[in-house]
Amino acid sequence: MNPLHEARLKVRRELEAPPALRRFGSGWISGVLGLMLGLAAVGGVVMIWFPGVFTTAEMSKAYASGWYRPALFGVIIGGFVFSMLSLVLRPSKVLGMAGMVATLLALTMGGSTATQVAGDATPAYFGLDFFVLRLLLTGLVFIPVETLFPRHAEQGIFRYEWREDLFYYFVSSMMVQLLTWLSFIPANTLLAVTSWSSFRAWVAGLPFVVQFIAIMFLTDCVQYWLHRTFHRIPALWRFHAVHHSAQHMDWMAGARMHFLEILILRGTTVIPTIVLGFSQPAVNAYILVVYLYATFVHSNLGLRFGLVEKYLVTPRFHHWHHGIEKEAIDVNFAIHFPLLDRLFGTYHMPEDGRWPEGYGIKGHPVPKGYWKQFLHPFKR
Repeated sequence: MNPLHEARLKVRRELEAPPALRRFGSGWISGVLGLMLGLAAVGGVVMIWFPGVFTTAEMSKAYASGWYRPALFGVIIGGFVFSMLSLVLRPSKVLGMAGMVATLLALTMGGSTATQVAGDATPAYFGLDFFVLRLLLTGLVFIPVETLFPRHAEQGIFRYEWREDLFYYFVSSMMVQLLTWLSFIPANTLLAVTSWSSFRAWVAGLPFVVQFIAIMFLTDCVQYWLHRTFHRIPALWRFHAVHHSAQHMDWMAGARMHFLEILILRGTTVIPTIVLGFSQPAVNAYILVVYLYATFVHSNLGLRFGLVEKYLVTPRFHHWHHGIEKEAIDVNFAIHFPLLDRLFGTYHMPEDGRWPEGYGIKGHPVPKGYWKQFLHPFKR
């Protein structure tokens, strides 16, 4: 067997270790974090090498502020520390060694002192930085949380189909420029044919908190009805079924979404934020929160949130939307506020505190694999 292939299989087996071998203190969590940080460091150096190819236009401005290299140095240190901790705590040294190799590779490539290799040849770019930041923001938060407070303790952090969902993360991040450009066409078109400059200036002048809450509510209203439409129209359901095909709920499940559904969803929900004139800081804050929030509501988190569940969408609320039981069909469409489901008769939260017994679609008709799922809506 090819040594690299054998090493990859060993790392995969360690990542998919059963609960008894990944409990807190076993070195599994530190090994996973060390590997993630090590790989993120390698990606960070690649971004320095080819800044115009693998960095988004928005983030390029932030990198020029001087924080990037110190942050990359911190990621490298974190990768080294967590990998070393795993090597000390865990009988199997696979994760620790993999994280250490990735970290040392980043240092060999130049680390935080690396220099640019090639310039920006075209206005096109791939969002490698977006992919790394999304994984770090979500993975570093939810891997430990799901390990400590799981709803399904027997479910591994890297469970069945995790590589498939990670690839969804990768594709949507790397194609962020194309997705953003296409999804902004409807909003920019409406912006061009409306002359609400005074109203937009008034909206942009509202207090930040008021703007943020207004964006949450308006986008939720749009998403609620769009979400119901995807469930009710068969041609659209075939696209949305890809998202519902996930048979496990966790921090990666929310990334499973057909490319065209992402375009339709973003293209409609961005309209209120652009056309009504909300300020860019408020919009940016919402984008950050919605990425974390989408991960949160899909997560394998068994905590109860008491009174909060009545006013904000929580994992149990959204898990019922993905439930495989008959009572879970076409319920809980809201993304942020359950009030919308209460108003329009689609609210479902059992008083006895029950969770769904399973997830997915009856009969599991959606095929496995990214490309098969991409083609699924177009096949008879």
